[in-house]
Amino acid sequence: MFEPESTKTSPGEKRYIYSFAGGCADGDASMKNLLGGKGANLAEMAIIGLPVPPGFTISTAVCTWFYDHQKTFPENLFERDIPKALGNIEGVLGKRFGDPENPLLLSVRSGARTSMPGMMDTILNLGLNTDTVEGLARKSGNPRFAWDCYRRFVQMYGDVVLDLKPSDKKQIDPFEAILEAKKHELGIKLDTGFSVEDLKDLVSRYKVAILEKTGRTFPEDPCEQLLGAIGAVFNSWNNERAIVYRRLNHIPDYWGTACNIQAMVFGNMGSDSGTGVAFTRDAANGDNIFYGEFLMNAQGEDVVAGIRTPLKIEQLKQDNPKIYAQLDDIRSILEKHYRDMMDIEFTIESNRLFMLQCRVGKRTGMAAIKIAVDMVKEGLIDENEAIMRIEPEQLNQLLRPVFDLKEKQVAIGEGRLLATGLNAGPGAATGRICFNAADAADVFKQGEAVILVRIETSPEDIRGMAVSEGVLTERGGMTSHAALVARQMGKVCVVGCGALSIDYQKGELRVEGNDLVLRDGDYLSIDGTTGEVIAGKVPTRNPEIIEVLIDKTLKPEDAPIWALYNQLMEWADRCRKLSIRTNADQPDQAENAISFGAEGIGLCRTEHMFFGGDKIDAMREMILADDIEGRKAALDKLLPVQREDFYGLFKAMGSRPVTIRLLDPPLHEFLPHTVSEIEALAGKIGKSVEAVTARIDDLHECNPMLGLRGCRLGILHPEIPAMQVRAIIEAACRMKHEGHEVVPEIMVPLVSTVKELEVTSEIIHKTARDVIAAQGIDIRYLVGTMIEVPRAALTSAAIARAADFFSYGTNDLTQMGLGMSRDDSGQFLPAYQQQEIFDCSPFESIDIDGVGRMLDISVQEGRSVKPDLKLGICGEQGGDPATIEFCHKTGLNYVSCSPFRVPIARLAAARAALQC
Repeated sequence: MFEPESTKTSPGEKRYIYSFAGGCADGDASMKNLLGGKGANLAEMAIIGLPVPPGFTISTAVCTWFYDHQKTFPENLFERDIPKALGNIEGVLGKRFGDPENPLLLSVRSGARTSMPGMMDTILNLGLNTDTVEGLARKSGNPRFAWDCYRRFVQMYGDVVLDLKPSDKKQIDPFEAILEAKKHELGIKLDTGFSVEDLKDLVSRYKVAILEKTGRTFPEDPCEQLLGAIGAVFNSWNNERAIVYRRLNHIPDYWGTACNIQAMVFGNMGSDSGTGVAFTRDAANGDNIFYGEFLMNAQGEDVVAGIRTPLKIEQLKQDNPKIYAQLDDIRSILEKHYRDMMDIEFTIESNRLFMLQCRVGKRTGMAAIKIAVDMVKEGLIDENEAIMRIEPEQLNQLLRPVFDLKEKQVAIGEGRLLATGLNAGPGAATGRICFNAADAADVFKQGEAVILVRIETSPEDIRGMAVSEGVLTERGGMTSHAALVARQMGKVCVVGCGALSIDYQKGELRVEGNDLVLRDGDYLSIDGTTGEVIAGKVPTRNPEIIEVLIDKTLKPEDAPIWALYNQLMEWADRCRKLSIRTNADQPDQAENAISFGAEGIGLCRTEHMFFGGDKIDAMREMILADDIEGRKAALDKLLPVQREDFYGLFKAMGSRPVTIRLLDPPLHEFLPHTVSEIEALAGKIGKSVEAVTARIDDLHECNPMLGLRGCRLGILHPEIPAMQVRAIIEAACRMKHEGHEVVPEIMVPLVSTVKELEVTSEIIHKTARDVIAAQGIDIRYLVGTMIEVPRAALTSAAIARAADFFSYGTNDLTQMGLGMSRDDSGQFLPAYQQQEIFDCSPFESIDIDGVGRMLDISVQEGRSVKPDLKLGICGEQGGDPATIEFCHKTGLNYVSCSPFRVPIARLAAARAALQC
């Protein structure tokens, strides 16, 4: 037995334990880095007078020590600090840890500085053994309650500490198998049907299974139990599901977790006890309603794990108005105190309410926007804080398709509606059924959409949930693990679909009252807005925002989601400093981008204009020409087509800036490769198949990315950029003749020396002067370059003297800077990320330390020569929030991204401005 000591921590000695009880605490909500989110908020709730069971937090510094010292603990932690903290709890409650007459039982929970729901381990009812269980039975006067706690404790400890888990992906939890077998023997469906003798038998069976399958004896000593539980919590920081979750959410490994030890309060003491999870607002759609679930005569894991489908929180108002009113008051207190939507866990013990946790609640993208906008209206937060409350990527959820209502009605009319569950994560999802996370990952790798179908999800399913379009569970409620994690991930989710019967061993899904059997790999559709589950595929339609902005099929006044989105975008636009442009090559792409708020085109890839129809034939004729006259003849065919392309783009963009990149890729990319295609081309241009094949062979390069492309192509064949510039300026003249002033930005690709830019610029200026003279219309235009070669970045002062603007082509700058092919990096980048060589793909988010460093040098050099030099970024990373923040800090004028990333970029730019 630990014996409390009166010794205090010596001056200068590091403190590891922070206690909380009865209106006071050693910590507060500001100490999340040290106490974790759970520990900091428990301390805060204690300080503001909420009913929190006494306890203490072992800080994240111990987790760091644990991993730095071969999984050992700091000196005096178990010898002095923990006994002292336990003594404080014992003093408050009048119970003793390990006392066979009046035992103090503990909960041991993890708690990182940011919420990681279900990813680490928890143990409840710690301190029970063959002696203390009898003491608990006598003290409570309720032997069934005592043995139910013991059964739960042996199960949790056996799983978490002693590591008795499923041996393969199709096996259910070994303890659940024993539990279900016992229910089957007795002919009961719920745990509440077990008698005291049944529970004693289960404890015995559990212990036998632990010994047989792990070779370990279940510990009787409460101190040994506590040591094992604390170690298991810190070990769980590096379990597979926690690591996967950290990778998905960009949480650093060095943070570690705290460990929270609290006196147990019991929701399973009888009909006047219960447990629940609630949100101060609806976490799915953001409505300002109390949103949650509870179970009577249950413990917290029953609700979160989805073992029993819980009751809605409104039912508590009818069943126990006094407790509901107290809980509703706490809801209001917490929202006003934290000024955010909160996720709370509570327990009712013999009609007495206790708060076990509060944290900022995970929510869908839709809910995040509605809650932020509503809280501004309510005066809880200001506009700037509303912007900071919403992660830019959450906007993606509002742009995803929904089921076409007519098509869904057709499917229902055909008898394909299988069941209706709880609508836990809104949206529409269709995919192939997978019954476990490993299969889901494999099917996803094959390019197929996945619906993960589980009896109930557990934290081990995180990898499968991450790759799935949607999640469907037979059991569980709106606050179950599946619902919580799916909402955070933005996944479509339907839970608690009790009409389903899932058999992992057979790989089958059956439905009550229906002969249909769906198997692994069959298509399934789920509607996370209505909870409907439909066999087969159901076609989708565009969401509300797209219908308003792009399709123009819905009026803004009839679109409440669009109104919230539009309000947020207005606030964001007032804050941001960066302009947002788009990468677009066609008028329809440009129009879509403008609808999303784009302020110009940052990259028009002219090579995309040559594909399709007669354009590609004329392009191929130019490439295969025998001499310059032949090339010019082919280019004359391309000129009017290019002119019309640029005119359409200018027309769509109005007076907004348009950056046009001259032809960049190597010529062989435009040529056919199959025999039939080569034969067809030879016939069209009047050449022999042999001649065409020989020319294709001549153009072959060992490393085309670094070969004859970009400015090099224009320098060797100046007639090509001359044709493109002529088309650009003539299109601009036509626009001016029609009363529209445009200022084309002509961009020279793949420059590595200033001389390349000067030579190409002379071709551009000469051609532009000729067109302007012939048209008699004065056109202003800019000539700049794409900085995508490391040498260009490092010699930007020289290059800036010949440039009106720089645009950073971070795709090639990343490839050349890292010596890494974007097309081939999929073979090793996942392993690199797993081993933390890279936190994320450098082709998705800029490598700030390397490529970012080159970009920063280029910015400083360029502006040392021309302080007003216009700077932007147009690589794929231009729509990434972290890259946008970097661009803001570095002083760029704009970022450019694909049309559907424009809203994300607008919000990210606003957040960057507020943070810097």
